[in-house]
Amino acid sequence: MDMSARVASPLTAAVVLASVAVLAAPARAEAPAVGEPWSWPILKDWLEGSPNGSDAAGKVVVHWFCKPKVEDCKVDLARIFNTREQGNVYVIAYINGSKRDAGRLDPVRGEVGAGAVAFGKQVGTLFKRMAIGAALPMSIVVDVDGKVALVSHTGDPDQLDARDTKVAALVAAIKVFTVHGTCPSVPIKKGERFELSVSADLATWLDFDVSVQPEIKLTLPPDVTCDATLLKGTAITVSGRKLSAVVGCRGSVKGSYEATGSVRFSYRGPNKALGVGADAVRWKFSVAP
Repeated sequence: MDMSARVASPLTAAVVLASVAVLAAPARAEAPAVGEPWSWPILKDWLEGSPNGSDAAGKVVVHWFCKPKVEDCKVDLARIFNTREQGNVYVIAYINGSKRDAGRLDPVRGEVGAGAVAFGKQVGTLFKRMAIGAALPMSIVVDVDGKVALVSHTGDPDQLDARDTKVAALVAAIKVFTVHGTCPSVPIKKGERFELSVSADLATWLDFDVSVQPEIKLTLPPDVTCDATLLKGTAITVSGRKLSAVVGCRGSVKGSYEATGSVRFSYRGPNKALGVGADAVRWKFSVAP
């Protein structure tokens, strides 16, 4: 039976971009295509540092394009700021104006790890390359896999509502890890050995860590025995971002049964923050005469 992941630490709650798009060449003139990767443009001038892939990992990234003296930009600034404040969102703002203009339209406001704000001549060049005109604000929403999920233009309230709804849905869908369990789907003969398996898969921006040794505790019903009820050490295999284990069991009495396995492990993100994962699987099986 598949079990969805639970967020188990501040990192799991915040880590919200699986494969972070690396900084690449300036964006091409074509509009980003939904469903395709979109690399961050390389720019020179930033208010308080350029975008950081480690900070953005596991988050929904919103690229926000605006310029001074556009009333819709001023209105949307509050929306973008509130969206970022809710967590799991990394904002990269591109302000087609001076440093002072960027300060006035800054949705990051100096918060460490929250995003970055670009300004200056290179932003103006970027606007031309991307054919961004007077229809502002423009937003490019990129999911945790580094792919474009939505592109919005203008400050039309319906478009902004749709963008904010999409961002909220992407954040809600973030899973730091998933845990799965499998068992025989057909009745098992009484006394015959069968296997219960469990696996945990980390999101692509995380790696397993040894700070908390992984373990799986089994809770078994009466008349069912297994080779072990606590799996750890060599009984658990970690390969890349997958943790897995298999245990042999037997049932001595005919009937329908349910067993549970509590899984615990630790992992680290790109910023080296430690997270602890904890979840459980349930196996349902039956024993025949």
